[in-house]
Amino acid sequence: MTKKLIILGGNPETGVLVDIANAMGIHTIVIDPNPNAPAKKNAAETHDIDGFDIDGIVAVARERKVDGVLVGVADILVKPYREICERLGVHCYANEKTIEAFCSKDGYKRYCAEYGVQDIPGIYLTRDTAVKKPANVDFPVMVKPVDSGGGVGMKICRDQEDYIATVQNVLRFSKKGVVLVEKYMDSNCDDMAVYYTFKDGVPYLSATYDRYLTRLQGDSSPIAIGTVYPSTYTELFVKDVHPKLCEMFKGLEIQTGVLNVQFFVEDNVFYSYDPGFRLQGEAPHIHLAHINGFDHRKMLINYALTGVFGESDFSERNDYMLKGGAACSVWVLLKGGKIESIEGLDTIKSHKNVNFVVERFKVGDTVKDEWIGTERQVLFRIYTAADSIFGINETIEDIKKTLKVTDSNGDDMVIEWLNPWKTEDYIFN
Repeated sequence: MTKKLIILGGNPETGVLVDIANAMGIHTIVIDPNPNAPAKKNAAETHDIDGFDIDGIVAVARERKVDGVLVGVADILVKPYREICERLGVHCYANEKTIEAFCSKDGYKRYCAEYGVQDIPGIYLTRDTAVKKPANVDFPVMVKPVDSGGGVGMKICRDQEDYIATVQNVLRFSKKGVVLVEKYMDSNCDDMAVYYTFKDGVPYLSATYDRYLTRLQGDSSPIAIGTVYPSTYTELFVKDVHPKLCEMFKGLEIQTGVLNVQFFVEDNVFYSYDPGFRLQGEAPHIHLAHINGFDHRKMLINYALTGVFGESDFSERNDYMLKGGAACSVWVLLKGGKIESIEGLDTIKSHKNVNFVVERFKVGDTVKDEWIGTERQVLFRIYTAADSIFGINETIEDIKKTLKVTDSNGDDMVIEWLNPWKTEDYIFN
């Protein structure tokens, strides 16, 4: 009998999860308020319900006799996902503590302080508190809602007048009515992230990667235009930060799931920020499936339906150094405007080092100005892998030479291309 799975969220990255479930022979039911959500395109069944309408989703689940529920690539839906699973009595990888720690920036800061994990200095402001700048932080500062992701609502402020107006505006993006004001980690900092797998209560470091951000978009949030695996900071991270995080994971009683945590690195000090206790837009799982042979998407789908997460040989397959190879994700970010033409995509897809492309827009679509400074301006994420950093850098150059995206005036829409990585930083013993 065909299993039925509700998947929460409708963005293009969640659409890939839907495709995987379909290929596994599962009846997919996508729930999202947008009737034209990309993840609904290939679903067996869809419902135009808000992800926070727990009563409505539970009613659908009971009426359709679903076997499981899974959240897609959307931070804000992890909390309702847990509540829906509890009401239905189905498998859920999130518990009350992990929701508190990983689904809001204020909760994460509290747990970082408890376990000695350095985060970015800052303060919280609510609608009822006076707008004051953190005493221990100078301008510029970053203002962000505590409960949104993907760069939504975030802005850099460089003076008092801009700061006061921005706080009032950013409060609109927070369901909690709370904003976080932090030290702005500028271009002198490096940016890296780590990706964990939790199986049977054991935390496994599955990937580390460095991120290159574009800072050509004024005071909107810097967005990644590329990542490279493993990170040049891997050894230092494993020595200095990994043990503290493992203590936190133990305290949070995590049994199952995947977690991404980002860090700024300044003078070899790691400043933690932006945890994501779910599949990522960056999708490290694509590289891990290609190189190490396990697929977090399939693992999470199976867990939702059976309570079993991963194969018995997972620990032998898991290798955050990627068997001595390298991987890279090339993000193609667009300026605002209507896409008139896209050239070279088929050639890129057939490249020997390209194993997957996430497509978010097509010819004729419009990139809205209000999306600039968020991950909604991403056209493609191109996933590449090679035996070494040299192969990765050759592939980056091939992509830059091949792909052309223009608007209705014939102008180039790509904001900034990823440059090849410094080879000496990514040759590991």
